[in-house]
Amino acid sequence: MRDLTKSNAQFKQAVKRLPLGVSSSFRYWGEERTIYVARGKGGRVWDIDGNEYVDYRLGYGPAILGYADDRVDEAAKRGMEIGGVFALSTERELIVADRICKMVPGMDLVRFSNSGTEAVMAALRLARAHTGRDSYLLVEGGYHGLFDAAMWMANVEEWDARSNRDPEVVPYSKGIPQTLKALAHLVPMNDMQRLEDTFKAQGHTMAAMLIEPIQGNCCGISARADYVQLARKLCDQYGVLLIIDEVKTGFRVAKGGIQSILGVVPDIATFAKAMGNGYPISAIAGREEVMRTFNFGKAAHGGTYTAHSVSLAAAEECLRILDETTALADLATYGENLKAGISTILKARDITYSFTGHPSMFGLFFAKTPPDNYRAWKTSDYSFYDTMAYHLHDAGIICEPDSREPLFMCAAHDASCLADTLKAFETAVDLTLEQMEEA
Repeated sequence: MRDLTKSNAQFKQAVKRLPLGVSSSFRYWGEERTIYVARGKGGRVWDIDGNEYVDYRLGYGPAILGYADDRVDEAAKRGMEIGGVFALSTERELIVADRICKMVPGMDLVRFSNSGTEAVMAALRLARAHTGRDSYLLVEGGYHGLFDAAMWMANVEEWDARSNRDPEVVPYSKGIPQTLKALAHLVPMNDMQRLEDTFKAQGHTMAAMLIEPIQGNCCGISARADYVQLARKLCDQYGVLLIIDEVKTGFRVAKGGIQSILGVVPDIATFAKAMGNGYPISAIAGREEVMRTFNFGKAAHGGTYTAHSVSLAAAEECLRILDETTALADLATYGENLKAGISTILKARDITYSFTGHPSMFGLFFAKTPPDNYRAWKTSDYSFYDTMAYHLHDAGIICEPDSREPLFMCAAHDASCLADTLKAFETAVDLTLEQMEEA
């Protein structure tokens, strides 16, 4: 059993100055289970108690090459020599933009920002400015950052699935103005008829459709290619801009992101997490006609720390590695090997299971068929995973405490990580079986 004495003591002090003792609510795992990291290297992290973990959270995906990658960190140091931010531009902005457009077919122009949330905020503003419309379409279960326009969800928990009505649309935080609700339309993932019906009813009012084809905050549930292709067709038909949110999938599932796998070119795409290996940077990219709307008197965009010299230098090197080496293939292979090892353990115990997502970021379900939309996930039984996650933490494996977040792979995950993970997974599964039998 791991010792969290120092983390528990740190929490008691931190909670006096920081709400929940942390700087992001999702880092709070309870008064006695919240951990504080001392350092990370490769695919592992160490907490302040000295406990070592194989990490499959990876900061929700950014550390695609592994923590403290020497190549990226050396590049970042060269970025420091430039001097930070100037409220002026540097040559490296074009270099990185050229790399993005080379890697992602159909992207013509790029603007940089600092986080995924900022990128999606800018993308939605851009779409509204370009179309002159205000409302927009979200796919249930998608996550597009912590800003008011994106924080709407289907209230499945209080929904009667036998009724002929949709779940109520509600904000998933206090402080979201109810007046914004009229602008947000929601549809279930992979329901072709509902998508068509919504466009027929609201298409003429919508500026954009935002879709996260692999839902990075909903277990890696994935859109079918024909669903996204229909979305592209309907957007063209009704003059709606298609925004594909690649904040988690971009430069991870493929060099060209999930859009290249699905064979769909959006009007706008957003990128963030994997592009800098943990350094804060994001990008809005898209077709030229739309992106030129970022202009005086049209769509405003900026930011003091946008295109920071350190983050840009890190992104230049990280994207070079992802583009020119076998890193993406290697981490996907690791993901396949991890899935195979998990399958062996579960089959030996006659436990029903299934996977979702991509080998580089996959979800695990304890059901024969995984859900293909948010409603199906919220009404499914994910108690086995939630119980197992705590045992995995105790055994030295970092994963999301509930089944919401997929497991993320990095290029630094190696044979020792795999062996340690499967040993811990086997222990966690057996402890979960015992605990659930006792209950």
